[in-house]
Parts: sequence; C-alpha cells; structure tokens
Amino acid sequence: MGRSGLSAHTPQVNDYQRIANVIAYLDAHPAEQPDLAELAAVAGLGPHHFHRLFTRWAGVTPKDFLQCLTMNHAKRLLGEGESVLGAALGAGLSGPGRLHDLAIQLEGASPGEIKAGGTGLVIEYGVAETPFGPWLVGQSTRGLTHVSFLESPVMTDEAEARVRQDWPRAEFCRRDGAAGELAARAFASPAPAPPPGLRAWVRGTKFQLRVWRALLAVPAGGLVTYGRLAEWSGAPRAARAVGTAVGDNPLAYLIPCHRVIRGTGIIGQYRWGTTRKRLLIAREMTRN
Repeated sequence: MGRSGLSAHTPQVNDYQRIANVIAYLDAHPAEQPDLAELAAVAGLGPHHFHRLFTRWAGVTPKDFLQCLTMNHAKRLLGEGESVLGAALGAGLSGPGRLHDLAIQLEGASPGEIKAGGTGLVIEYGVAETPFGPWLVGQSTRGLTHVSFLESPVMTDEAEARVRQDWPRAEFCRRDGAAGELAARAFASPAPAPPPGLRAWVRGTKFQLRVWRALLAVPAGGLVTYGRLAEWSGAPRAARAVGTAVGDNPLAYLIPCHRVIRGTGIIGQYRWGTTRKRLLIAREMTRN
C-alpha cells in the first residue's frame, strides 16, 4: 500500500536556526577567518541574502561580527601570556600589524597595551557630588576612561572595581578633587550639556562606538527613540542591539544615553536609575 499524502521531506530551516548555525560554525573555527561566501554556504543562502539576514538578526554585519570574535580570541591569547605575534597568528591574522589595526579600531588600545593590562599607565579616580547624586570618575592623560553615578558617596570595592576593570595593572591614584573639577564643568549652570574639550579613552566594539558617537549628536533638551538612533548609527533594523550598546555606555551623562526613549514615548529604563533619568531630562528641557 502506498503512502499517498505522506511524503518524507527535509524539515525547513528557519532564519533563527540559520544564524545559530553560522555562529556555532564561527565558534568552532575561531582562527580560520571565513569569508562571506563560506558563511553564506553554512547558512544555505546566497551571499547577498545571507548578509541582509545576518545584519538584521545580529545588528552588525558578518564582517564586524567576525572582527569582534577575532579580537576576543586574540585578547584571550594575550591574557594567557601569548606574544603579540603568537596571538595574531593564533587568531587567524597575518601578523602583529593586522592585530594592531584591529585592536585600535575595536578596543581603542594597542595589543601591547591590552596584554600589559595598563602596566605603566596612571589612572586618577575619585568621587564627587553632582546635582544628581555622587559620581565616580576615572581618567588618564589620554582621556576619560570611566564615569558612572553611585548610590552613595562612599567608595566601595565594587565601585573601585568598575574603574579598574579594563586596566587591572595600571597604577591608580585617588583624587576626589579632580573628579570634583570635572563635575563642576559638566554640570555648570546654566549650561545643560557636557563642556567641550573633554576627551574620551574608552574601549568598545566598532558598533558600540558608532552608537555612542550618534548619542553625542542628540542636543541637550532633545530626545531620540531607539529606532531613530539605530538609523543614525547606520543599522536601521538593529534597535535592540542599539539598546544594548546604549546600556553599555561607559561615560554616564557625558555620552547622553539618558536622552533615549522608547518609540511609544515612555522614558524607559536607565542604567543608573529611571528616576535619575527623568530628572536629567527635566533639567535639560527647562534650561532650553
């Protein structure tokens, strides 16, 4: 008896599974630097279709995603004591020069600086009062490395660990006075925006840096939705990824992530407290 109406078939692979397969492939081949055609073949799609699909799902292009994985792999090798040359080759790069370019592009620091963990670098940090509660500041001669609001003006081990996270071997010098000087400049009345001339020296992915630069274009007293910020960042379909980058902002208030709201008009969450976000917005609106 035949199997009329019951034919065997291969289950259809959905878009989520295609992307999951590609990411699993990249994880299994960290040093092979596969090109777009190879990744598209893993997904079972043509290169153009795959590029659009991956960018929509991941929020970044396949090339940018691969660069981040490569840098993370190289950082792990450097952290394990591998030389810069060994880390470059182990990550599938042609040599130290290529790793240097990638590190500067994605991390804002050279492979040697990453490997050294800040050895020889002096970072001043301190706590100061602002109109919106105490904040913690870290800065080196190359620029600001960290700014965050605190719930208490008392320095805690957790707060200090925030400043030390990216540069654990740097020399740290506490100077609350320097933090106070920055607070006075940043919150000077009647100016509702961070003062000009401040330099940032922060580590972030290429995508995060694009989002943070886009945030700097939002004027004081203005608001922007995650969707519009995604457009400004060159990733119009990546509002969720943009939201993650906004939440990873390393310089509270100075990179004005408090000016981002949901498309419905709801203020939304804020890394340093929704009440503080509402007050920051209100202050800026009343001074414009």
